Amino acid sequence: MATVVIPFAGPEGKTRLHSSTRIRRALAHAMFCDVLAACVLVGHTRVVTPDERGATAAREAGAEVVADPGGGQGAAVQTGLEGVEPGGILVVNADVPCAVPHDLRSLLAATPIGGVALVEALDGTTNALSLPAPDAFAPLYGPGSSDRFRAHAASLGLEAVSVSVPNLAEDVDTMEDLARLQLRAGPRTQACLSDLERSVA
Repeated sequence: MATVVIPFAGPEGKTRLHSSTRIRRALAHAMFCDVLAACVLVGHTRVVTPDERGATAAREAGAEVVADPGGGQGAAVQTGLEGVEPGGILVVNADVPCAVPHDLRSLLAATPIGGVALVEALDGTTNALSLPAPDAFAPLYGPGSSDRFRAHAASLGLEAVSVSVPNLAEDVDTMEDLARLQLRAGPRTQACLSDLERSVA
């Protein structure tokens, strides 16, 4: 069975999304829950988060909760990978609300044997990774990270490929992103957006 790690920073990880902490919290949580719902159907899911509401949702979905050590996304993923057995390992960002189980299985299926696969965002950052073992990971997130992840895999002698999975490539940083993706987003994100629209109507 695959293992899936989701780093979820909570609303503070989405500072560009909205000026209101309340709205950021609601939207970040909704997107995370849609990602979580897809992941738990694919494999054992570990959520690394400092967010109590996110931790509660993870436990209710049957996921394992790992305390976030602080230090950003890379440190969170490294902690989530600790003790994971080699095999099918996915790392999936919490802001890809269009993701469905088929997308994650497609990424696993496209991964070279013993190698690395990744899904790039349009800006060259990395939204999802498929790893053969925890030690194939390095904390390389940020602008241009997809190139760094490929180079790191090559330095380990591992084949690395970029995989086109549109639902995983579409991450959300701004309200404009959400407006563009609204009809493709998962049910929790759509419901949250509808609630926000009603509250300002």
